[in-house]
Amino acid sequence: MTQERYGKIERFFKAHKKLYFLLRIIYKYLPYPVYIIYPLILINTFIHMINANDAEEFVRTLVAPAVVFLSVTALRKIINRPRPYEALKINPLIKKNTVGQSFPSRHSASVFIIAIVCYPINICLGVALTIVGITICISRILAGVHYISDVLFGALYSIILGILSIFLI
Repeated sequence: MTQERYGKIERFFKAHKKLYFLLRIIYKYLPYPVYIIYPLILINTFIHMINANDAEEFVRTLVAPAVVFLSVTALRKIINRPRPYEALKINPLIKKNTVGQSFPSRHSASVFIIAIVCYPINICLGVALTIVGITICISRILAGVHYISDVLFGALYSIILGILSIFLI
């Protein structure tokens, strides 16, 4: 992302008020269903564990997202990459006061690990969360708060760790 390219994105959304409004709604509210679904999936797998005396699914659903969240949080602090609005001196479409810690995107990492652990439980839910994840990633880039590499790394990191957890746990 360059300052010029972001300027074009900003002008487009400022000229199309309804799309700008939609971007703000997606950016702010689309993560909430994930926050609601994940605990419900944990409860469901916990009940299944008790009824079937099989802890594998519950452990994977609990441990894989925790490992991703904690490791991504640590990576962000270590790398401390400036956000696009800091480095490019742009006005983000959605105001954010955070300084640094842009890489990797914790939102993209979180939604994708939750999607991946949902696939063995309910493939339709896994697909739906993957679509939500892609949409969240796009909104973060368009808003000017993350680079493409931030969200791609977060998503790929989670996909790889999620697939490994399916085979290892």
